[in-house]
Amino acid sequence: MTDTDNLSRRRFLQATGGAASAVALAGCTGGNEDDSDQTTEGNSTDGGDQADKPNDDANVLRLINSTMSTLDPVKATDTASGTVIQQVFDAMMNYPNGTIEVEPQLAKGHEVSDDFKTYTLKLKEGAKFHNGDEVTAQDFVYSWERLAASDNSRRAYFILSSIGVEHETETVTKDGEETEQYKPGSMAVEATDDYTVEMQLSEPFHATLEMLAYTSFAAIPEGIIGDIDGYDGEMSHKKFSTENPVGAGPFTFDKWESNTEAKVSKYEDYHGSAANVDGIHWNISSSSDAIYNYGVVNQNADMVTGEQLPTPKYDPKKVSVEKTDKLGRKVGTYGPTKSDMTMDYTGFATINAFYIGFNTDAVEKPVRQAAAYALNQEQAVNKVFKGRGEASYHFTPPSIYPGGAPEYQKHAENNYPYGYNEAKLDKAREVMKEAGYGKDNKAKFTFTVYESSDTWSELGKLLRDKLSSAYVDMSVEKAPFSTLLKRGRNGNLEAYSLGWVMDWPAPDNFLQLLNPPQTDTSKAAPTSYINWSGTEASKSAKEAWKTIESNAAPTDEAQKARDEAYVTMEEANWEDVGFLPTYHRMDERFKYSWVDCPRFGGAGASRQMYNKVEIGDRK
Repeated sequence: MTDTDNLSRRRFLQATGGAASAVALAGCTGGNEDDSDQTTEGNSTDGGDQADKPNDDANVLRLINSTMSTLDPVKATDTASGTVIQQVFDAMMNYPNGTIEVEPQLAKGHEVSDDFKTYTLKLKEGAKFHNGDEVTAQDFVYSWERLAASDNSRRAYFILSSIGVEHETETVTKDGEETEQYKPGSMAVEATDDYTVEMQLSEPFHATLEMLAYTSFAAIPEGIIGDIDGYDGEMSHKKFSTENPVGAGPFTFDKWESNTEAKVSKYEDYHGSAANVDGIHWNISSSSDAIYNYGVVNQNADMVTGEQLPTPKYDPKKVSVEKTDKLGRKVGTYGPTKSDMTMDYTGFATINAFYIGFNTDAVEKPVRQAAAYALNQEQAVNKVFKGRGEASYHFTPPSIYPGGAPEYQKHAENNYPYGYNEAKLDKAREVMKEAGYGKDNKAKFTFTVYESSDTWSELGKLLRDKLSSAYVDMSVEKAPFSTLLKRGRNGNLEAYSLGWVMDWPAPDNFLQLLNPPQTDTSKAAPTSYINWSGTEASKSAKEAWKTIESNAAPTDEAQKARDEAYVTMEEANWEDVGFLPTYHRMDERFKYSWVDCPRFGGAGASRQMYNKVEIGDRK
């Protein structure tokens, strides 16, 4: 889930198992037995009672959404907001249907300098914002400056750190402390003419184009908000972000009533493929029961996501997989539902990882190893998450692991030291005995999960019961998600459950959480909370990360060096068990037969645009 209180490179998922029970860009849903990245605001209701529902014969796509936080692309960190933003705003690049091979969107092409530091991006001519203005290079300069400099931005690190656009910093005193911050206006992004943007990086970065596909980089009209130097603004930020967002996407914004509904309409002047539907209507609710009843029981939604059919109400026996396509997506049917309907089904282990993290300062290595021996990942997926995912043995997801899924499995089967698809309680007891523990001298630690997560709480109890025979007393506690993150940042967790989804589709986006210096909770903005240092394995991981950073160019030679370092970091983590990999979540879609919607890819359904969806006669 995204930690919205921390502007570092982090994208935490609430590890609730809600889509198994499960996203943003994909984002985090508070209180909804799911793993999306949504933050909530205001008082939640069941939703739907006051919403204007489309007629059954209307050419409007009917969907469900969780509580939204904003419609400003640079402020949104949650899936619920991002799903709507994806329809209203366009960026330079795009993940078509949530696949991970980016394509130009408002760009028509690009050039990269020989040193991979200068990107020259050419824009389409004639693309228009919803207010009728043409999209120009200067709009992107303004939009990206907002991403870097606006107090409303929650993704400044995307452009300043992840991509690493050249910029200056300045010393700022806040609350009596001096910090280095971005110097507004210093970023090396320039409009060289009306349709050309030039961007200078401090160092090569192999996933630059992939990052530019994020809606955080979307274009908005120059000067429309006055939240950065040099602009008074045509409207307030509140009005833009809640009442009148102006983008260049396939749908124009109509309405958003908090906890009730959101609406968008087809933009007839869209520069790309005009929408097949006349609009989209989201019924908004923060209640998982209300969402389930609205979409599945009462058939008021044309399709629902995995988290909207929560695990307690999900029956794996009702899934019939007819084929697995070339991307690995499982395609078939689900049903009959409670309303006696059969729905089309798509399931795909998208690019995500869920894990148990250990504070290595608080839980000693033999105990962490005993937990690894006791956990049977395959059993956890099948028994706790009802098969809605894949057992994980690496932190890097299979589709982006060096060599892909086959190498992921081969490396795990041949090398994972704690038992591949099995628990080894005898080894757990052995390692604990060697450390001096026994029946009368048990180790203790607390495993903290998000308070609405029945699935991770259940997994914790399963692990607890196994560890009890290995001289470990493990307790399971629940905490509000914001509390869990705050305690983690302060080093006050012993063990915890979290997840991560891609910022860019490469292992370094995940393995940055295992770079030892970035796990130090005594420093500002740790990317994880495991305090991993001082061991040979942590030194190996630290050196491997340096190799990754010094080989960031998009070349075959650099890729080979990174791949070797990625594996080194995974094996170092195995040795010390900072993270205990648990599962890769299965993202799912359940839709009725009258909906024709392209399948989503590895980047997830939340990054999918709906302009190519078609609605037939509803039954």
